[in-house]
Amino acid sequence: MALQEFLDQLDQLVSEAETNFGAAESTDALEEARIEFLGAKNGKLKAVQKLMGTVEKQDKPVAGKTFNETKGRIESAFEVAHARIQGDGSDTERDSQFDPSLPGAGFKIGRVHPITQTIEELKDIMGRLGFSTVDGPEIEDDWHNFVALNIPDDHPARDPLENFYLATAEANSGEKNPVDLLLRSQTSTVQIRVMEKTKPPIRIISLGRVYRPDTADATHYPMFHQIEGLMIDTNVTMADLKSVLRLFATSYLGDDVTIRFRPSFFPFTEPSVEADYYWNGQWIEFGGAGMVDPNVLTAVGYDPEEVTGFAFGLGVERLCMRRHGITDIREFYKNDVRFLAQF
Repeated sequence: MALQEFLDQLDQLVSEAETNFGAAESTDALEEARIEFLGAKNGKLKAVQKLMGTVEKQDKPVAGKTFNETKGRIESAFEVAHARIQGDGSDTERDSQFDPSLPGAGFKIGRVHPITQTIEELKDIMGRLGFSTVDGPEIEDDWHNFVALNIPDDHPARDPLENFYLATAEANSGEKNPVDLLLRSQTSTVQIRVMEKTKPPIRIISLGRVYRPDTADATHYPMFHQIEGLMIDTNVTMADLKSVLRLFATSYLGDDVTIRFRPSFFPFTEPSVEADYYWNGQWIEFGGAGMVDPNVLTAVGYDPEEVTGFAFGLGVERLCMRRHGITDIREFYKNDVRFLAQF
């Protein structure tokens, strides 16, 4: 057989196959057409393949190459027809199945950070205890971060090595005296701002970032989160403080948590205590607390003879670590999706 005659038969076979596959309207009809053209025993492609033996020897390389290309074209035509009948490859079929009135399905591409989850849960717990949530600026002045909190000029907490000081600015009152600015080292600044503008009774919490130039290790980080609580009224006692902290701890950490209070000292509370919880074979501090110092009440215009109150500041990261069994605070800020995906 002449080469050209063989090639013409291949072209005709492709044309017939594409026509038959395109005309098939059902799976059964398409399967019949597949057997007719691609059947292993009596298919038309198989019959044409047998004619290669009659092609001149010098033409067989071209004939073989063209035959393989023809086989591929026929198989591709079959796949297109199969996808059309199944509804996977036809725009018309796909459009007929699309209902724009159905609600969309959300595609979850991330998770809420465990610290954010903890903050929201703490807000809920304290809300059930009657505390409302307030917020304040992260860049603070010397008055709110130190002076109003009864922290003297020579106190170690003011040391430049213990704070992130920023450039000075003019006082808001218009005076030319410069005001020292810094990244707040505690959320106690918020309670001062609230008391300056609000008369007792007060029952608030504030949650947010605070900054201290600590060396990062398993339990310390230069930026972390605090929850600050404040209650001011006419007859608030240390018993009220302990009750609130125990209810808070058992609500978040569980009824089996062991809490202890140790005498301590803070310039803005008197008396003062450290609150610890027992975990992993050791006592871990999770915050400080105490009765609001009369000097602090006086600084915001309250009469310490008429009102008393308590305040506490707890580390959010340490609470979250205790809840989820995390032993290194640095894991929260590595942005390792393998870690974050667990929450």
